[in-house]
Amino acid sequence: MTEIFVSAFVTFFVVIDPPGCAPIFASLTAGGPPGFRRKMAIRSVLIAAAILVFFALFGEQLLDALGITLAAFRIAGGIMLFLIALEMVFEKRTARRETRAQEINATPEIEDISVFPMAIPMIAGPGSIASVMLLAARSDGPGESIAMFAALAAALTVLLVALLAAGPLMRFLGHKVEAMITRILGVILAALAAQFVIDGIGVSFNVQA
Repeated sequence: MTEIFVSAFVTFFVVIDPPGCAPIFASLTAGGPPGFRRKMAIRSVLIAAAILVFFALFGEQLLDALGITLAAFRIAGGIMLFLIALEMVFEKRTARRETRAQEINATPEIEDISVFPMAIPMIAGPGSIASVMLLAARSDGPGESIAMFAALAAALTVLLVALLAAGPLMRFLGHKVEAMITRILGVILAALAAQFVIDGIGVSFNVQA
């Protein structure tokens, strides 16, 4: 169970990317009172958690309704995560998030950023949704499912702490340290994504055999 928890936690941590979300959240809530920033942080994480839990519980049924096999979803999800990993390594993901944050800031009438862009797509985006569905599909029995959900809760807790401490945290880390962390996480995610593809191909060949 420990291995499952650690593997799932690393996957969620890398895909959700608390070090990358924190500076964006800080820029989106800049100038707001502490109570507003705290409210936005908690609401963003709760909404994203609800979305991810929904796909973890009902994602497989959704795939069945669409006629998509789990092996095909593992391969597609692995490729998607690998592309996200490349963006993290070459810092394209951070640049896109910063652009999105600037667009939101340029629209003063938008005050509640908990649903968009924080919960969707920054936290519960394609990568995290694909990850939670893949890990839920790989869970064998209630014990492994509990370990997976515990890992998701732990990753979201780390994210919440990062959002609540976004301002001081960014001043402490600095842009260079943040970029280094993002690139290291990108390499780890690339390896995890490759494993998802290998698992999917392996299942496909076993079925065909």
